[in-house]
Amino acid sequence: SYYSHGQFISPQELVFFPERTTGGQGGFGRFFQRSPYAPQNELPKVLLEKGSFAQAPEEFALYWLGHSSAILELEGTRILVDPVLGNAAPFPGVARRYDASPLKRKEIPPVDIVLLTHDHYDHLEYSTIRALRNRDLLFVCPLGVGSRLRGWSVSAGHIRELAWEEQLDHKGLQITAVEGIHYSGRSPWDRNATLWAGYVIQGRQHSVYWSGDSGYGEHFARIGRKYGPFDLAAIEIDGWNPGWPNTHLFPEEAVRAALDLRASEMLPVHWAVFDLALHPWDESIRELMKYARRDSLPVLTPIMGQKVIPGKTETNRWWEELPH
Repeated sequence: SYYSHGQFISPQELVFFPERTTGGQGGFGRFFQRSPYAPQNELPKVLLEKGSFAQAPEEFALYWLGHSSAILELEGTRILVDPVLGNAAPFPGVARRYDASPLKRKEIPPVDIVLLTHDHYDHLEYSTIRALRNRDLLFVCPLGVGSRLRGWSVSAGHIRELAWEEQLDHKGLQITAVEGIHYSGRSPWDRNATLWAGYVIQGRQHSVYWSGDSGYGEHFARIGRKYGPFDLAAIEIDGWNPGWPNTHLFPEEAVRAALDLRASEMLPVHWAVFDLALHPWDESIRELMKYARRDSLPVLTPIMGQKVIPGKTETNRWWEELPH
């Protein structure tokens, strides 16, 4: 069991080695100032509004909104993943964005599902959830996160909480919550009171894996054997450090995870918006692309807001074109 004495338990215990922490000042005070690791220039993006999206969701299309936020259209269903369109902290001025979101809250198109991986501030944003709470849609989230949504005036009838390996059927899609090595909480007092999850999203023709946040472990290969292969695996690539080696994926581990999952193509997420670690904003993607080339893994790297069709759209290394 992964629940005991009021807390959810990671398959691997998270470890912290302060003496191994690399990359400069790791104190909390750095979150109150502009990051020394931030890009020096505005990042390229395609600004989106409601009219940017087809009236009916497409067969297979994706819009990366920056960090872990995205809109996925799969076989006629539109899914909004981890929508954080403003800040990633409990109050303004902390963990500031490098750049504005390509999509404003009032321009979010009609969506069928809001898919939430866990309750950390960079994945679950109060203001965006409140902006969506009266819409006719379904909030899909891990166990315990529903209580937060209900506290923010989301109707209980619009929330579906999933345990690991529990499946939801929705308009021909099967959405299954799957395990990860991580933790949850929005304050020092509620650590692991809610569950975290990745998701397997399967349609008749297409299959997508969405990692949420996770350290590297055997679960990727298990998921690949049970649910793969996948047309696309969206995998987090940023936030790693030798001081907390299994909280997030190192770039080489992210590539290994995609191969374990038997993914035809990888979408790097969880980068380019927030400085949540101690490395330059583009170090993760630069490192990842080296390992992906070595292992012949196709990688989809859209600019924020760009519409892409996995398996068909070719993207470029846009971060290399920015001044350093």
